[in-house]
Amino acid sequence: MADTKRLLIVAHAPSPNTLKLREAVLQGASHDDIENVEVTVRAPLEAGPEDVLACDAIILGTTENLGYMSGALKDFFDRSYYPCLEKTQGLPFAYYIRAGHDGTGTHRAIESITTGLRWRRIQDPLICRGEFQDGFEDQCQELGLYVAASLDAGLI
Repeated sequence: MADTKRLLIVAHAPSPNTLKLREAVLQGASHDDIENVEVTVRAPLEAGPEDVLACDAIILGTTENLGYMSGALKDFFDRSYYPCLEKTQGLPFAYYIRAGHDGTGTHRAIESITTGLRWRRIQDPLICRGEFQDGFEDQCQELGLYVAASLDAGLI
């Protein structure tokens, strides 16, 4: 279909729990009511600028590592920043952080890089703080659904 939009999910999932979160985002984004959105999921070390250049919106996911984003997501940004800088301004994005602590440094780092890219955050970051809770999966599913439905409806 000519009007099919592309949603890219780039999320680091080094553990069974973080994999559950990434799968929940995918499940939400792949909801039966979403008709014209093609969803691609990539691990940060497998994703690159060509994936970003081909998408209409992106959801990022990372763990909080030593008060920062995962090294894998940072590597993705390092490889994608300059090839995407002038070509993806205004790209709608959202993100989630699996934070064992408060996620502040991770949030600040992602905001800094995406501000430099001039991407457009379409929702407040989802920060899953503290011990893992099943409710995190529901929140991630809603995130995926929200972004995909907004893309499908032409709102973003």
